[in-house]
Amino acid sequence: MTVLDQTKTLAESALQMLYAAKEGGGNPKAQHTHDAITEAAQLMKEAVDDIMVTLNEAASEVGLVGGMVDAIAEAMSKLDEGTPPEPKGTFVDYQTTVVKYSKAIAVTAQEMMTKSVTNPEELGGLASQMTSDYGHLALQGQMAAATAEPEEIGFQIRTRVQDLGHGCIFLVQKAGALQVCPTDSYTKRELIECARAVTEKVSLVLSALQAGNKGTQACITAATAVSGIIADLDTTIMFATAGTLNAENSETFADHRENILKTAKALVEDTKLLVSGAASTPDKLAQAAQSSAATITQLAEVVKLGAASLGSDDPETQVVLINAIKDVAKALSDLIGATKGAASKPADDPSMYQLKGAAKVMVTNVTSLLKTVKAVEDEATRGTRALEATIEYIKQELTVFQSKEVPEKTSSPEESIRMTKGITMATAKAVAAGNSCRQEDVIATANLSRKAVADMLTACKQASFHSDVSEEVRTRALRYGTECTLGYLDLLEHVLVILQKPTPELKHQLAAFSKRVAGAVTELIQAAEAMKGTEWVDPEDPTVIAETELLGAAASIEAAAKKLEQLKPRAKPKQADETLDFEEQILEAAKSIAAATSALVKSASAAQRELVAQGKVGSIPANAADDGQWSQGLISAARMVAAATSSLCEAANASVQGHASEEKLISSAKQVAASTAQLLVACKVKADQDSEAMRRLQVMVTDAGGKILLLERAAGNAVKRASDNLVRAAQKAAFGKADDDDVVVKTKFVGGIAQIIAAQEEMLKKERELEEARKKLAQIRQQQYKFLPTELREDEG
Repeated sequence: MTVLDQTKTLAESALQMLYAAKEGGGNPKAQHTHDAITEAAQLMKEAVDDIMVTLNEAASEVGLVGGMVDAIAEAMSKLDEGTPPEPKGTFVDYQTTVVKYSKAIAVTAQEMMTKSVTNPEELGGLASQMTSDYGHLALQGQMAAATAEPEEIGFQIRTRVQDLGHGCIFLVQKAGALQVCPTDSYTKRELIECARAVTEKVSLVLSALQAGNKGTQACITAATAVSGIIADLDTTIMFATAGTLNAENSETFADHRENILKTAKALVEDTKLLVSGAASTPDKLAQAAQSSAATITQLAEVVKLGAASLGSDDPETQVVLINAIKDVAKALSDLIGATKGAASKPADDPSMYQLKGAAKVMVTNVTSLLKTVKAVEDEATRGTRALEATIEYIKQELTVFQSKEVPEKTSSPEESIRMTKGITMATAKAVAAGNSCRQEDVIATANLSRKAVADMLTACKQASFHSDVSEEVRTRALRYGTECTLGYLDLLEHVLVILQKPTPELKHQLAAFSKRVAGAVTELIQAAEAMKGTEWVDPEDPTVIAETELLGAAASIEAAAKKLEQLKPRAKPKQADETLDFEEQILEAAKSIAAATSALVKSASAAQRELVAQGKVGSIPANAADDGQWSQGLISAARMVAAATSSLCEAANASVQGHASEEKLISSAKQVAASTAQLLVACKVKADQDSEAMRRLQVMVTDAGGKILLLERAAGNAVKRASDNLVRAAQKAAFGKADDDDVVVKTKFVGGIAQIIAAQEEMLKKERELEEARKKLAQIRQQQYKFLPTELREDEG
């Protein structure tokens, strides 16, 4: 977003706040008015922050970092202020946020070390990011220091956050200096030293937070470790899907089964200690968190070894096993977060109920892992087990989707629509598996269903919480996201019933279940379309491409017309007055052609928009191939009109300056008329002949033989008339010039014979050149005909 866009957003926020104050009738105590003003003020603050970030990035690109240094210094000074605002959360809440921003600063410092050597020009953006992160860190650090107990811990947190600010200032200054002189090796070394100092000070901030609450800090560290394990398991799934997950030796799965079961049971014991640690001392909570993180790490490793021992010949079963341990890791991550939130809280606190729910999910997923491990070598039941695990996984994902928690980031409506394709594919796969009842098909369906549903739910929720989406559209999208998931769950459960009792009647019901899913997907797509509004378009939509090309062609023609307006007939001696009249006619005719073709292309764009509005060419056409072919014909014709008009302008310019022949001008004018006719054909391919737009674009004319032909629209006729005028003017000039060329005949006999021979030679040469030119023109037209869409070939034929 540019500074101009951000300034516009700021102005809109200010207007919104003024309107809210006005609606309050001068009573600022009215609750709804107060809420509206507060919301508008928050929008204004965010808009100002966006503008500052953009300006800082722009300044940093040229080495100006004074604004960022001042911003960091101002954030540091707020830490020394007296009583902070009334805290809205506990120390644990602020501790979590401070850890997040501290680690973000450490990551940015590491990137700045790398970019100082490889791409110094990117240091400005990183310095701006560090400035923004420290501003958030200072604010949250002030609140963490205010809520920490005892006060000595709060003082230590405040002091170390300030020290980190000094380090950030030095690093930002070195980044600016290196921007000015990217090859200065001494400045590079200083920047690297400053980055290392920032990393060290981040670790000091984290240690101060840990002293504030050792147990919750251990939970944060354990959650980070578990997140790394989940990412590693995702990578392992990719290798397994690609068929490259192999054992390093000749071990079998039986060699790992007992180790997996034993480690899983140990994790269950750690989970019990973790839940009870929420109500115990920080030391016991820290010990339980550290133990559970170590156990899940060990369990993930032994499960990966077991999956590799199955061999790459059965990748689907490998993925089933790794998905089972991934579910356990995700459940443990949620449990650690719930334990951290419930630490030191009373038994009737809502966070305690959340902790119990997370513990229940953890037990369910560990039990599912144990069942999967026992069934993985049983070819008769492993498909059924995989499907059961997938159903449970989708239910858990649906619970997260239905929660009131706002996603951390948003996505576009196009992403939500794209994810529905996975649901369609998975539905077809599930129906096929239900009909075949083959365990291999069921396993493949289970693995595909996991990813398809999870991706769809994530994209749907992220898109629905986009800032431009209204509350009504958001509710609609979330409702149909839920409907789609529930319908798909019913389909999978019906497949599970068929596996246990395969009958023709049950298989026949699969169509009804799949139809329900398809209906929900359609509604979800329509909800996503509603999110887009009128300003969003699909850049790959053929009609959008055609309209863009039409508008581009119109712009090119207008530019050519403006160029013609600046042309004047060249000055000539007095005896050439008659020729001067012809040149003026040439310029006027060329200008009228440029204006007429500009109107023609704009009218074609308007006609195309009418077709889209009528549904004959949709934004997502039912017959995409046909509409794409029509759009390509329209694009080609528009480009030809623009190119022909440009050539005409160049020929007119050269002609009036005496640098080109009248024949070239005549040829250019005829090409404009021909390309105009082709554009008209392209527009008429799918047009409604009785529509208002086409009535404006078409006129009826009668030819010499009395046949009625449907010719050009009003703008098209203007082009034809202007082209004819230009051809006549140029031909008149050419013929006049030919009449003025007097031939001097030699009177001597020998000289006369030589003159005749030379004239005949020139005539034969011109005839041969004319014949070659005709052949070349025929070849060009034949080659162009091959690339025309089928519909245009038929109309031209």
